[in-house]
Amino acid sequence: MEVIISPSLLSADFINLQKDIDMINRSEADWLHLDIMDGMFVPNISFGFPVISAVAKACKKTLDAHFMIEHPEHYIAQTAKLGVEIMCVHYEACIHLHRTIQEIHAAGMKAGVALNPSTPVSVLEDILDDLDLVLIMSVNPGFGGQKFIPNALKKVAQLRQEIDKRNLSTIIEVDGGVQGENAQALVDAGADALVSGSYIFNSPNPEETIRSLKQVKR
Repeated sequence: MEVIISPSLLSADFINLQKDIDMINRSEADWLHLDIMDGMFVPNISFGFPVISAVAKACKKTLDAHFMIEHPEHYIAQTAKLGVEIMCVHYEACIHLHRTIQEIHAAGMKAGVALNPSTPVSVLEDILDDLDLVLIMSVNPGFGGQKFIPNALKKVAQLRQEIDKRNLSTIIEVDGGVQGENAQALVDAGADALVSGSYIFNSPNPEETIRSLKQVKR
């Protein structure tokens, strides 16, 4: 299986979003990563359902929604209604995580759990079998363009070992500071999907940058 590339909408040009969505549609990107922030769980506010609705109508790629918000369970039905295929919530934001995962699945979406840099992968021991995806944050969530935290490589390797031991098909996704310099190391550690924002959208040729990430060998 090839590496999944999920460009982050957070780094797109919001004055001319259609242009960047058209670029994503033409490109070899597999997914489009949607970073939803509420200014409470993380110290920033990004965008909400009006933007997601507009993007869903124009984007031909799988929508990979990452909810960095408190009480994401309140928005499961609304998210599914817009055609989002993957809904990822933070372990740190969900008191009743198992129930939330069940509700995401019941709404017809794939369910993921994200872990902040200081949260060990061991917290997923009792929920891993129920997950379609685990998102390892390699920066502290809330802002784009941050520097990669190297400890994420160790967490990816630990998670890969556990997923393989259980013979699961759970996807390991990595988000934060992902670029050409660390993409191969992340995939070598066991990552299946790479989220990349400013590295793609700020490059002279975003489509070529996506292509280069797709060429990372597993």
